[in-house]
Amino acid sequence: MSRVLLHLSLVVAPLCATHASTALAQRGGGAAVNLPDGPGKEIVQTVCARCHGLGLIVNDGYTRQEWQQLFGTMVDLPNDQAQLVATYLATHFPEKPKPVPVIVQGGTTVSFKEWSLPTKGSRPHDPLATPDGALWYTGQFANNLGRVDTKTGQIKEFTLKTEGSGPHGLVADKAGNIWFTANSKGYIGELDPKTGNVTEYPLPAGTRDPHTPIFDQKGTLWFTAQGANRVGRLDPATGAVRVVDLPTPRSNPYGIVVSSKGVPFFVEFGANRIASIDPNTMEIHEYTLPNEATRPRRIAIDNNDVLWYSDYSRGYLGRFDPATGKATEWASPSGPKSQPYAITFTNGVIWYVESAVKPNALVRFDPATEKFQSWKIPGGGGVVRNMMATKEGNLVLAESALNMVALVQVAK
Repeated sequence: MSRVLLHLSLVVAPLCATHASTALAQRGGGAAVNLPDGPGKEIVQTVCARCHGLGLIVNDGYTRQEWQQLFGTMVDLPNDQAQLVATYLATHFPEKPKPVPVIVQGGTTVSFKEWSLPTKGSRPHDPLATPDGALWYTGQFANNLGRVDTKTGQIKEFTLKTEGSGPHGLVADKAGNIWFTANSKGYIGELDPKTGNVTEYPLPAGTRDPHTPIFDQKGTLWFTAQGANRVGRLDPATGAVRVVDLPTPRSNPYGIVVSSKGVPFFVEFGANRIASIDPNTMEIHEYTLPNEATRPRRIAIDNNDVLWYSDYSRGYLGRFDPATGKATEWASPSGPKSQPYAITFTNGVIWYVESAVKPNALVRFDPATEKFQSWKIPGGGGVVRNMMATKEGNLVLAESALNMVALVQVAK
């Protein structure tokens, strides 16, 4: 190895050592990729592959400035090497055209506060707003959970005890403990923020890819397991876990909410379905959405127990009433390739993010008037995969590829 590459490896190794196994599974896989020849190839191949599969590089494309910004969120390189790598990547993997967001004007005013995370390459997946005003996030590739004091901007990170856990979704219990799904290691974790101690609850054999967790009114933790095609529940008092298989193969259960009656509802990202699960018998009931091409990815629930979903594949916002079985859809402002993803409900309004436009767009939809309003996310978004409303009616976001999290303050 050359002296330059040895130096770069020493710089990058501490950043990657705690999450390399997760990254290889999550960031494009470990399949062999042959990079084009050219100045900078050796650095990219040696340094980037320490933390993720090279498929993540060859499957994407950016301008030179964007490449430099992107890998700057992952590793610290000496300036001359950063310039070389940026030129190499932009030459061989140039920008791919992406839809431009269609910005709809309206009467609501919002402001964004964004924070870059202290650990390079964290890939924050899910955000969480807690009653004390903090913004928590899962550092999926950094193997940690983080807490942002939104008043001071101070960030504290908690390293998980099992390497390569791949924390994904997270939720808080009434005592203030933070629960998360260990996407890459197949367990549910509980973090005590006061001590930093983590308790792990292993899942039944075959329950891989635990995804999104949520508590019901009785304190039972429900979760989806996308890759395993299962939904499960965990009793925090006993640690007992029970999972059930979905009736539809490869339906990929994804986002999940709980109704006012304590019934969990979730979307099936691999099918055009929404489903509910009986909290007592764990019997699953599936509802088929009208368009076969619909692929709902995230779900929100309003004050009337009506469900709202982001149709990732078709670029629609959907409304589904389980009481009547009626589904209604609205085309998202930026069109069929906008890939609506993160979604939430607060103060009578639906908020979601168009994740494929550049930059990502935050969208507001008023069900009473059926009117949209939208804003460009200042930092870019980097695929906002999940969002949550605060108790004040503001929003928290995780800007995944940009290693940032954000608070959106909604003017009253």
